[in-house]
Amino acid sequence: MPTEVITVEVDSEAARVFNSASAEEREKLQVLFGIWLKEFARADTASLKETMDEISRKAQSRGLTPEVLGMILEED
Repeated sequence: MPTEVITVEVDSEAARVFNSASAEEREKLQVLFGIWLKEFARADTASLKETMDEISRKAQSRGLTPEVLGMILEED
């Protein structure tokens, strides 16, 4: 699937985490963000919280726990 570059404003800490991540980690984060955006678009009637909860459930069922995500984001 072709990709496009978008610009998203985030707080300084989130930008630091993303910019200090390895290329592999940034790719994983970009995939997660893309999944989140697509899920958000599909949830016409769902609230943002419901959408976020569903994304969280799917990520956890695929093995992405808060601990694993934290380890990915903390790696230098």
